[in-house]
Amino acid sequence: QVQLVESGGGLVQAGGSLRLSCAASGRTRGFYAMGWFRQAPGQEREFVAAVSWSGVSQYYADSVKGRFTISRGNAKNFVYLQMNSLAPEDTAVYYCAVGRDASRRLSSEYDYWGQGTEVTVSS
Repeated sequence: QVQLVESGGGLVQAGGSLRLSCAASGRTRGFYAMGWFRQAPGQEREFVAAVSWSGVSQYYADSVKGRFTISRGNAKNFVYLQMNSLAPEDTAVYYCAVGRDASRRLSSEYDYWGQGTEVTVSS
């Protein structure tokens, strides 16, 4: 079992920034990717970004490319999502997940999930 705990969500004005954090614990051996997904009210969960366990490879949804940055901590069980130039359409619950391939973008391809942290961007 892998446990994931997200933090860092909140309310921010359009154009502002937030930094999300996710801490993984438990049996993380064998997992090679950590990712962020988000789900807005009434919508399906969508891929945001993912990073390889080494931190070398990053992948982004087109909608966040150039605004969001995913990174691994010095302690490899942490992953961060730096979100800049936030817009109201970024409002969602953001979920951290672990999987085996950072290039994968389907939620079904990730094995463990956190409870989510809510991000609200006001216009």
